[in-house]
Amino acid sequence: MLCLTEGQMSDHIGAKLLYPALPSHNCIMIGDKGYDSDAYRAALLAKNITPCIPPRKGRLVPADFDKNLYRQRHKIENLFARLKDWRRIHTRYDRCAHSFMAAITIAAICAFWIS
Repeated sequence: MLCLTEGQMSDHIGAKLLYPALPSHNCIMIGDKGYDSDAYRAALLAKNITPCIPPRKGRLVPADFDKNLYRQRHKIENLFARLKDWRRIHTRYDRCAHSFMAAITIAAICAFWIS
């Protein structure tokens, strides 16, 4: 599932939009520190999804996460790095969400299918 939000919206607030679309089977969600909130973790656990999210630095009670599994997140970061090689995507020239999403789609096709 892909949801395009404003650039200034935090990750765990934007993830609230996706709560109804979360799968309801046993799987693991790997996220960065931006997704570290008690509400998001509770929503994942309610859907039987194991969160693998490192705790934020200022968290009073640090949550546990699997460090070995979290290392796999670099594959997703590499995907975004390849998309951001395109200047139009990196600087977000498009003001409209549908134009920006179209530019992401074209960049993804060129970066992963053609090359």
